[in-house]
Amino acid sequence: MYAPLGTPNFFASGNGNSGLPGFGNGLSCTGSIGPGSRSSSSSSFGSIGSSSGNGNCLGGMAPTGNGLTNILGLGSGVGNLQNNPISGSVSLGTPSVSQQGMSSSPGLTRPNGPPNGSLQEFLCPPRPDHGSEGRVISLKVNHFQVRIPKGFIHHYDISIQPDKCPRRVNRDIVDTMVQAYSQKVFNGQRPVFDGRKNLYSRDPLPIGRERVELEVTLPGEGRDRVFRVAIKFVAQASLYALEEALEGKSSQVPVDAIQALDVIMRHLPSMTYTPVGRSFFSPPEGYSHPLGGGREVWFGFHQSVRPSYWKMMLNIDVSATAFYKAQPVIEFMCEVLDIQDMQEQRRPLADSQRVKFTKEIRGLKVEITHCGTMKRKYRVCNVTRRPAQTQSFPLQLDSGQTIECTVAKYFLERYKMKLQFPYLPCLQVGQEQKHTYLPLEVCNIVGGQRCIKKLTDLQTSTMIKVTARPAPDREKEINNLVRKADFNNDPYLKTFGITVSNHMTEVQGRVLPPPKLQYGGRTKAQVIPNQGVWDMRGKQLYQGIQIRIWAIACFAPSRTVGEEALRNFSQQLQRISNDAGMPIMGQPCFCKYAAGADQVEPMFRYLKNTYPGLQLIVVALPGKTPVYAEVKRVGEIMFGLATQCVQAKNVNKTSPQTLSNLCLKINVKLGGINSILLPSIRPAVFREPVIFLGADVTHPPLIDRFKPSLSLNCDPVVVIGNSTQLPTVEYCSKPSIAAVVASMDAHPSRYSATVRVQPHRQEIIQDLATMVRELLMQFYRSTHFKPTRIIFYRDGVSEGQFMPVLVHELRAIREACMKLEVGYQPGITFVVVQKRHHTRLFCADKKDQIGKSGNIPAGTTVDVGITHPMEFDFFLCSHAGIQGTSRPSHYHVLWDDNHFNSDDLQMLTYQLCHTYVRCTRSVSIPAPAYYAHLVAFRARYHLVEKEHDSAEGSQLSGNSDERNLAAMARAISVHPDTVKVMYFA
Repeated sequence: MYAPLGTPNFFASGNGNSGLPGFGNGLSCTGSIGPGSRSSSSSSFGSIGSSSGNGNCLGGMAPTGNGLTNILGLGSGVGNLQNNPISGSVSLGTPSVSQQGMSSSPGLTRPNGPPNGSLQEFLCPPRPDHGSEGRVISLKVNHFQVRIPKGFIHHYDISIQPDKCPRRVNRDIVDTMVQAYSQKVFNGQRPVFDGRKNLYSRDPLPIGRERVELEVTLPGEGRDRVFRVAIKFVAQASLYALEEALEGKSSQVPVDAIQALDVIMRHLPSMTYTPVGRSFFSPPEGYSHPLGGGREVWFGFHQSVRPSYWKMMLNIDVSATAFYKAQPVIEFMCEVLDIQDMQEQRRPLADSQRVKFTKEIRGLKVEITHCGTMKRKYRVCNVTRRPAQTQSFPLQLDSGQTIECTVAKYFLERYKMKLQFPYLPCLQVGQEQKHTYLPLEVCNIVGGQRCIKKLTDLQTSTMIKVTARPAPDREKEINNLVRKADFNNDPYLKTFGITVSNHMTEVQGRVLPPPKLQYGGRTKAQVIPNQGVWDMRGKQLYQGIQIRIWAIACFAPSRTVGEEALRNFSQQLQRISNDAGMPIMGQPCFCKYAAGADQVEPMFRYLKNTYPGLQLIVVALPGKTPVYAEVKRVGEIMFGLATQCVQAKNVNKTSPQTLSNLCLKINVKLGGINSILLPSIRPAVFREPVIFLGADVTHPPLIDRFKPSLSLNCDPVVVIGNSTQLPTVEYCSKPSIAAVVASMDAHPSRYSATVRVQPHRQEIIQDLATMVRELLMQFYRSTHFKPTRIIFYRDGVSEGQFMPVLVHELRAIREACMKLEVGYQPGITFVVVQKRHHTRLFCADKKDQIGKSGNIPAGTTVDVGITHPMEFDFFLCSHAGIQGTSRPSHYHVLWDDNHFNSDDLQMLTYQLCHTYVRCTRSVSIPAPAYYAHLVAFRARYHLVEKEHDSAEGSQLSGNSDERNLAAMARAISVHPDTVKVMYFA
């Protein structure tokens, strides 16, 4: 095992023997310290000298050698990162500390890595071993073995003109082409197509390597459509190479072969169902689950091909998502606006109604009903301000004369159709500049359109209730899906010689032991979680804050929350907080009613100025209200005041559980510590200074950035007129928000946060180097230590983004370290945390099932059978499943200077899931990753402006120009007093 490492002078506060609790005992240096090091606690992180030094102090960062070559891939050296050139040879994988005098640890070894930092060296580390910690449990997984033949799959590029057709149309074109040229071009084969550009055949086509153009005619409504399809050979995908990779004989899984198999497996379902991402859906039959607002639930199945050790797997899962109901637009509008009977709505829409309706229907496809069987389709780009009876356009008569004509009059004269609802607005469809108008009553919502806009809270809760299934029920549904799919009779799979097992894969998992948690107070109670849960009864917070000056602001009306209720609430809160070791002393210094978000700022300004040392404002809210966003914006951005919001219903009816949870949140917002991991049970990585980082990027809802274009077989129905003054729209205007948090103590319990705005839906964290640098300096100020290891949990990255994210963000972390001090190279472990996947684990033995939902136990981990054939990844279900089927988190190690073994990283990750401060439960992902998500989510509230024109509050316009981004950056810049504490809890 490691000798206990403490605080050599490099990290010391004062002499070399001082130690920081939790990082091991203090050790003095065993050698001279180079001129670049200092031992004084007053020296700032960034000011420690820049010369290379030659000390061999334990934990020292003394680079050796000559010349730092291309460490960041940013040029010939690091001179473009710093003003002065640096001596010393280091690389992305170079040991972060001197290895002299180090004994080896079976669980954790010193960082070692590739000799240089070129792009070729950005390879995920191989799996070091398989874990053995924990009790064994037999599991079934919704992965089904795929048997593949030997040989090659032939890949061809498809180019269709005219292009930009939807995938569904492209599939029809290629299917028609294969039938028309079955013998001449395709030798009677059944090739498969991905709907865009890639076609695969089992045997080579007789066209050789030449580019061949074929003419294809699709029958259309009214007229046929002619396309030209070009086919060109691209490459062979080798199934031999895939087999070698699965057997561990090759370090790289051939992506081309995996992609080919995926297209083969998806070809028939894509022709049969409505594809959405990697899932397939069909219209409801025999069930109806309306969500309100013109939306409904569709059920379907997810399908994806995955490599595993020795075999390919097909991941099958039940899936559900929201679609728009196929219905008349009038009925859609009634649902959106909560109009019970259209016959009673005999007046034009109010402005607020029109805005709400426009927001919902913009971007949707509609089909017309007034032209008989010619049901042309259009995409909606806007809703007119004026009703059909006054919305006009210049109509050109047969004589050549142009007159002004209203939409209602045009339909009466052209189609002999008197509008039922002439007082309602029109839909503007097609290209916005052409101004093509359709009355609502001649349009239907086209079926099969997935809802990509954010669901309301009520819709979300309805969706959860409808889709949540106990684990055993979900297992049966998946098995039924596989039987219904009948893969082994799929003609395309038969063509390629592929078969699929009908049985779930059985794997051996392990249930990791939970960590002991340490509380404080006189008893210093310790607790061992049971199935991911524990309680605080009879225990006190590890470090409770004494609250002397506090205030209550009630934004619920006095008729809803009376004075007596407020008095009782404050008394009960004081009682529970005293029991928890966070005493709230005396009565609140201020207790007043207020109404509306516009009163928040003046009230908080008064409190800040009148009560010096004010620690906490408890805010009672009447429910979902824009006041919440304003409280957080004013408290955290403007004045640096800690706030705790409470729902009115919880003020009126107090419960010990609710009040206890409030205390957990309040304590950390004031700088306290709720509980810690018992130091004696933590992994070896804690024996020297280590910092835990969590990072996440949250994106605004995916807006359908429609390209206004008419369908292939139609012309405008209404004559194109002059432009009308319509409300302008900004598509995709909201920014993405990147958040990074870092531990600020050795437990780890306290965290500090940084947050940035960045361009819409960009996943790579642009400003990561600056953010990490800030956090490292805060860590040093907080602990007087420099971390020798950085453990980075990165949330929200899909497999396709692994390499771009790793290359940019690993370099950014290294850059942050080097800008702080020459040669400072802590070992970095970069772990991606994934929740958005469809792997589900089921207990093979009913005796192992937990609770009513029959889920797997908290702590269940799997690193065999269904994991990557070579790389270091594992599944861990760290939480207790209460409702539905538990989703294990998937962890993929993209970089590891610290050479973790499987047990140590799995145990570390599981333990960090127990350090989440807001509840006494183990959560589904490590606390730092969870906190990063909370920080980014909170920043969305900080962006909400004070003008609240809707229940959600309006957001700052988010054009991507620098001025607006700078304004938004200021809007989320947290007050210096707030940034020191966990305001996001």
